[in-house]
Amino acid sequence: MVVEHGELRFERLGHASVRIETGDGTVIYLDPWSEVLDGAPDDGDLVFVTHDDFDHYDPDGIGAIARDDATVAVYEAVDASELAFDVVELPHEGERTVDGVGVRSIPAHNDPSGDHVDDDGDPFHDEGEVVGLVLTVDGTDVYYPSDTDFLDHHGDVDADVFLPPIGGHYTMDRHEAADFARAVDADLVLPVHYDTFEAIETDAEAFREELAADGIAVELF
Repeated sequence: MVVEHGELRFERLGHASVRIETGDGTVIYLDPWSEVLDGAPDDGDLVFVTHDDFDHYDPDGIGAIARDDATVAVYEAVDASELAFDVVELPHEGERTVDGVGVRSIPAHNDPSGDHVDDDGDPFHDEGEVVGLVLTVDGTDVYYPSDTDFLDHHGDVDADVFLPPIGGHYTMDRHEAADFARAVDADLVLPVHYDTFEAIETDAEAFREELAADGIAVELF
């Protein structure tokens, strides 16, 4: 399913992998994972990678979707030395321009005192391991927070389109994501990172209904 917002077209390929096509035909991918791809489209001009979990940094997935001359923008904590592409490093916090796309990095992690920790009590995503991204594309701010909880500093982020994880367990759940969406005050919310496997199964329709009550548009794309 493709969802349009202004000049942009969004498609969730599965899990947390997203394809964005701009008005001039530029194709952007977020965290492409080969397990959820349908073939090898080889049409990506720009690829973003937020952290090194296998379902977010997947060289095979990048190879399947990227054009030969693609730029791959990777969070600096990820070892992307094996990629045979032009690689641009993204900071933990800060701003870059990558092939004409404005990029703001937002720190992302699980709260060590929260629910999203492993059996030893360690966060699934510790501070410094993940980065969220605000992309400014065709005048639209698109916020992809990646694998994170809703943290205090996130309350200062605004965007037009918001793509939060809602599956829980490894990330915020749908209730936290709804609070996050209210804070972001986006025109459109496109949830990701749910229903791929049992641990992150959730009621996405309930998420949509909860935000609809606040006048916030959600598409389960």
